[in-house]
Amino acid sequence: MMMPFGLKIAIINRAFRKKLDEKAQKMGLTSVQLRVLGSISRLEAAGETEIHQNDLEQLEHITHPAMTKHIQQLEKKGFVRCVSSQKDRRYKKIICTEKSCGIHKMILAHDKEVFDELCGNLTEEQRESLNLIADIIVKNIDSN
Repeated sequence: MMMPFGLKIAIINRAFRKKLDEKAQKMGLTSVQLRVLGSISRLEAAGETEIHQNDLEQLEHITHPAMTKHIQQLEKKGFVRCVSSQKDRRYKKIICTEKSCGIHKMILAHDKEVFDELCGNLTEEQRESLNLIADIIVKNIDSN
């Protein structure tokens, strides 16, 4: 009997998240908090000077209330600071602290470790194809 595609994705997601959770837990974070922190760090490294909560909500596909909670937790744990925006006083910009500056590099390494572990018996070509297909699916989701 063939397993439905949605179930396969759910199983892969759970396994991936469980492994990333283990790595995040060592830092006192959840995998979602670590992912959000990684996005902030990546945007900063790319030269973005104003990162706002709504940018992160769109990037991570997370609701406003959920993102508010994640940012508050990250701030409480000393990973980010929320400061008044210079461009628009209605917004707070989110910045990494010294504790988390450049953390996206470590997260990329963790992500690659987990990906390599889960794709253990795939060829390099199959891994590249999987990543390419995933990029296309994400792009389709973003355009809908």
